[in-house]
Amino acid sequence: MAKEILKTHDLEFCSRPVLTGLQKLSYNGLDMAFSRYDAYWREMRKICVIHLFSSIRVQSFSPIREEVSHMIEKISISALDSEPFNLTEAMMSLTSTIICRIAFGKSYEDGGSEKSKFQDLLNESQAMFSIFFFSDYFPYMGWVDRLTGLARRLEKNFKEFDAFYQQIIDEHLDPNRSKPEHEDILDVLLQIYKDRPYKTQLTFDHIKAILMNIFVAGTDTSAATVIWAMSFLMKNPEALKKVQEEVRTVIGNKGFVNEYDVEQLCYLKAVVKETMRLQPTAPLLIPRETTEKCNIDGYEIPAKTLVYVNAWAVGRDSEAWENPNEFNPDRFLGSSIDFKGQDFELTFAQRRICPGLDMGIATVELSLANLLHKFDWEMPGGMRREDIDIDHVLPGITAHRRVALCLVPKPYAVMEIRTTNLVDERDIRVEEDVLAADEVFCTGTAVVATSVASASMPESAFNIFQNHLRIILGFGRIDEYSCFVIYDGVWSVVVEGAVGVDLK
Repeated sequence: MAKEILKTHDLEFCSRPVLTGLQKLSYNGLDMAFSRYDAYWREMRKICVIHLFSSIRVQSFSPIREEVSHMIEKISISALDSEPFNLTEAMMSLTSTIICRIAFGKSYEDGGSEKSKFQDLLNESQAMFSIFFFSDYFPYMGWVDRLTGLARRLEKNFKEFDAFYQQIIDEHLDPNRSKPEHEDILDVLLQIYKDRPYKTQLTFDHIKAILMNIFVAGTDTSAATVIWAMSFLMKNPEALKKVQEEVRTVIGNKGFVNEYDVEQLCYLKAVVKETMRLQPTAPLLIPRETTEKCNIDGYEIPAKTLVYVNAWAVGRDSEAWENPNEFNPDRFLGSSIDFKGQDFELTFAQRRICPGLDMGIATVELSLANLLHKFDWEMPGGMRREDIDIDHVLPGITAHRRVALCLVPKPYAVMEIRTTNLVDERDIRVEEDVLAADEVFCTGTAVVATSVASASMPESAFNIFQNHLRIILGFGRIDEYSCFVIYDGVWSVVVEGAVGVDLK
């Protein structure tokens, strides 16, 4: 049945119903995800595909790489204490920051009031999309939505997000705004708004509706996919070992896994596909509505029929998958099943496929590859792999684990240190002005440095170095001729007079 709806009769089932939450937050269907299937939708999709989410533009999205690198650095610092790390919180912060930077060139400081407010707005919007409104199914009972406060709650969320959109639009239109190094999505949309090259003349409401799609669809879906992947891998140590061996063999001693490296990681890509099969981020796809009458298996389906597709059930159908409840990435090795092909099994390959899928997959693959390359992961004290809950999710349009995933990261050391000509640690003078500044900080490779640079190391980084030095020293002694490159992603520091280091 899913194949009939998603593939054979895709055209007849590709429109969207008018539902209260979707309609309100999409500015009466001016977006792309929730608008009806017609000429307007086709033109909006054209704008998004050509101008916003083309593969070329995705490849140039350095914020993805930069923010993943920052997350790895935070985990590296946390790993010094060997304490559980909240991976769910880190991934949600990562994806929201990436979306903000790509959408309107701005990021919010972790723990700051602005970021907290933005995240609260986003969480409330997610709830409004999935909540049950009586008026959607019993039109004469709309008074119940008003009585329960749902209608007022929806209106409040809409007004707050509308003010947020308008604020960032005004900031971009400010003539005193400095010219950004790279255009963000809002810059592109405002240029289309000014040039008016399409039949559909964009208004601010159109722009706000598209921004809503980007925020709602892009923020928590990628984060949820990475968290589910890590959950499944922790419960399946053989798959975890296999994917880590692939990443570390292919990448070697490189400091960061980039998007070009990921193309060589066949098993990692299979892990992502298997995760999306077993636990799709949207177990129930956005509801569809038939555009015209059609027949399926001898049944007549009237026009304007509301249809829900259970993607979770499709991924666990024993007729489509062997041992469907097992996590087995090997099933996708050598398989032609693809996110963007004609394969309904992963429920992405449809006429209304998300135009931002490339960006989402890039975020998932880069995050997961670097998490697996940089760290070994262990269960918190007192917990076993069997204790990881993969059966219960939070209610909402996106399936999040009911309990945050907290794991203990152990930095994967990529260095050997020669210990000849030992001297006492107290005789080693570490300059607060760092040696060979930029080269030493983050290359992740062997470094030669003999002079003091002018750049000053932040106090926090200097303290991190001292902690790392204690770990590396072991018994408090180091080689006066050794160069120390701290774990990838964290400040790399050398001792004065350093001449080299042996890397594994």
